[in-house]
Amino acid sequence: MWRDGLGALLVAGTLMAGSAHGAENAQGFLALGDSYTIGEGVPEAERWPVQLSALLREKGMDVGDPLIIAKTGWTTDELSAAIDAVEAKESLGPYRLVSLLIGVNNQYRGRSLEEYETQFTALLERAIGFAGGEAANVIVLAIPDWGVTPFAIQSGRDRSQIADQLDAFNAAAARIAEEKGVRFVDTAPISRQRGGEVSMLAEDGLHPSGALYALWAEAALHRLQ
Repeated sequence: MWRDGLGALLVAGTLMAGSAHGAENAQGFLALGDSYTIGEGVPEAERWPVQLSALLREKGMDVGDPLIIAKTGWTTDELSAAIDAVEAKESLGPYRLVSLLIGVNNQYRGRSLEEYETQFTALLERAIGFAGGEAANVIVLAIPDWGVTPFAIQSGRDRSQIADQLDAFNAAAARIAEEKGVRFVDTAPISRQRGGEVSMLAEDGLHPSGALYALWAEAALHRLQ
């Protein structure tokens, strides 16, 4: 379906923190996810990780262009398999910033919350590893409620059920992130409030436009400070 200084606090405490490999060896920004991270239907410059990188540069921290491991349609296990494939060819990390946004396709395909919790936990642990063991250098973004989009309305699916299921998935992700010491960026309210607007949608009537991704990037920046 789903076809570089910040403020002193951030510089001192988050992205410049030491790692098991040494902060001086840390690379840039690794973004893990699905269609929402690869930016289905928008130009590369409008993907939210790319926009976040630009905001970081404006604050004086250049993390470079993000390395994105994401594809439209991926579930948690498919993302994990893709990471395995990349790691078979090259070493990943340590990175100064790692993001994780995954789960919408688990929900769409009717896969269980329990499976999501298990696989999401494993992915988050890997993300922390890619950040050199520094959980403070990892962020998790909430899954947006695609039930507010024209695509969902036309699909005839139960939109209240979609909302309830995604709320459960996001609650699990937020809880697991907190347990691991990772920042959770709750973009779900933004997406629910604005995600049905024409200007906030790509041409497919489902995925966000660059304008909505800009709001996600700003929320992520705020959470990092």
